[in-house]
Amino acid sequence: MKDRKLSIETTCVQGGYSPKSGEPRQIPIIQSTTFKYATSEDMGKLFDLEASGYFYSRLQNPTCDTVAARICALEGGTAAMLTSSGQAANFFAIFNIAGVGDHVISSSAIYGGSYNLFAVTMKRMGIDLPSFPPTPRRRSFARHSAQIRRHFSEKR
Repeated sequence: MKDRKLSIETTCVQGGYSPKSGEPRQIPIIQSTTFKYATSEDMGKLFDLEASGYFYSRLQNPTCDTVAARICALEGGTAAMLTSSGQAANFFAIFNIAGVGDHVISSSAIYGGSYNLFAVTMKRMGIDLPSFPPTPRRRSFARHSAQIRRHFSEKR
C-alpha cells in the first residue's frame, strides 16, 4: 500500500494501518485502559522509551495511533498526534514553536479558554502573546516583529 498513491477515499478507510497475515482488515477499537506485560522489566523499558508498546490508554493506544497515522496520510505529513481537546492542541501548537522571550501574535477575537491559556499559562512560561483586533494595522506588529513566531486566530 505504501508504494502507490491511494485515492483519498481509500486513505480515509485504510490509511495508517497495514494488517499482517491473519490480522483484521480494519484496526479494532481497543477499549482497554491498561496492557499486560510478563515482567516489570518489560514495563520499565516502555517507561524509559527503550521499547515501543502500550501500557496506559491515556498516553497511547493502538486505535489512537492508527487514527493519527490515517490523518497524517490524508494530510501528507510525516507524523501526527491526537490530543484530548482543542485546548491541548492549541498548547502544543504554540509550545512547540515558541520559547521564552518569543511572541505569538493573537487575534483579540479568540475564545475565552484560548485567551486564558495565552494570557495566563503561556505568559508564566515566558511566551508573550499580545492580542490585536482581527484587522490590525501593520505598525501594531512592529514592536514585536523580531521575536514573532506565529499568528494565532480562531473562527467563531
